Amino acid sequence: MCKISVIIPVYNGETYLAQCLDSIIGQTLKEIEIICVNDGSKDRTQQILEKYAEKDSRIQIISQENGGAGAARNAGLRIARGEYLSILDGDDFFELDMLEKAYKKAKESRAELLVFGSDQYYETTGEYKSVAWTIRRHALPPYRPMNYRQFTDNVFKVFVGWTWDKLFLRSFVEEQRLYFQEQRTSNDLLFTFLAIVTAKNIEILDEVLIHQRRDNQNSLSNTREQSWTCFYEALLELREELKKRGLYHELEQDYINYALHFSLWNLETLNGPKKKELYQILKKTWFHELGIDGKKAFYFYQKGEYRKYQNIRKKSWRVYEQEQR
Repeated sequence: MCKISVIIPVYNGETYLAQCLDSIIGQTLKEIEIICVNDGSKDRTQQILEKYAEKDSRIQIISQENGGAGAARNAGLRIARGEYLSILDGDDFFELDMLEKAYKKAKESRAELLVFGSDQYYETTGEYKSVAWTIRRHALPPYRPMNYRQFTDNVFKVFVGWTWDKLFLRSFVEEQRLYFQEQRTSNDLLFTFLAIVTAKNIEILDEVLIHQRRDNQNSLSNTREQSWTCFYEALLELREELKKRGLYHELEQDYINYALHFSLWNLETLNGPKKKELYQILKKTWFHELGIDGKKAFYFYQKGEYRKYQNIRKKSWRVYEQEQR
C-alpha cells in the first residue's frame, strides 16, 4: 500500500533538486511514491530526475510544457494513489522522519488535514530561523477533533495558505474537489484554504519537520514582480468557491480582513516599478472589488491594517512612496 504520494513541481531546479530528493528518498517511511513534475525546465532538471528515477523505482516523472506550479501540482494530483498527499517544493529539504511522523499522527487522529512545524533556512549564513507564526497556537482549541469553527482567530490566518507544511487525506481532497489555480504564484492559496474550511478533522504536529529555503533568488516568492496580480486572482477565486459551497456568508468578515491583510503584504513586499501600479489599482479598483471599501473601522480586526488602508485611500503614490523611505 502506498501511504503517501509526494508531489514535487520543479522548474529549473538543478541547484537544489538533489538535496530535496535525497531528503525524500531517504525518508524512514518507505511506502511512498514520489511524483516529480518537470514544468518545462530549461536546465538539467530532467537529467537529474532521470538519474534518481533509475536508482529508485518509487520516483515517477511527469514532463510537461511550462504551465506554472499550479498546473504541475494538478498533474501530480491526477495520478496520485497514496492514502495521504504531501505537496512539496523542490528547493526545500526535510527531516528524514518527516513523513513517518506526519503519517502516524494523521492516522492516530484520523485527520483529513495535518499541519506540522517548519523553519526557514538561509544558505548564505547557515542559519535556521524559527517561524512560530505559521501555526497560531493561541487560536486553536485544547481538544480534538477540531475544525475551523473552533478557531478563535481569523480562519484564514490560523495557518498559512501554502501546502508544503501539511498532509492531506487524498479521499478528502477528491471528495471536496480541491484543485490548484493554474497561475504562476499564489496558486496554492485556494487549495489550502478550501481544505481548512471543509475539513471536519484538523490536527497539528508541533514539531519542526521541514526547512524552507529563503535565499533562492530564483524562487517564485522572490520573483513576484513577474506575476504581481496573482494574489488578487487567488482572492477572487477563493471568494467564488466559498459562495458555491455556501460558506461565504459565515466567513465574509474573516475573508475581507484577510483580503486586506494579503493586499497590504503584497504591496509592502513587492519591488520594482510594479509596486506603483499595484498601489494605484488597489486604490482605484481592487479594494472595492474585494469588498474592503465601505466598511467601518470596527469591522477590521487589525486596526493598524485599517489605518494603512485609509492612508492609501487618501494619499497619492508620490506621498506614500516618500513616507516609506
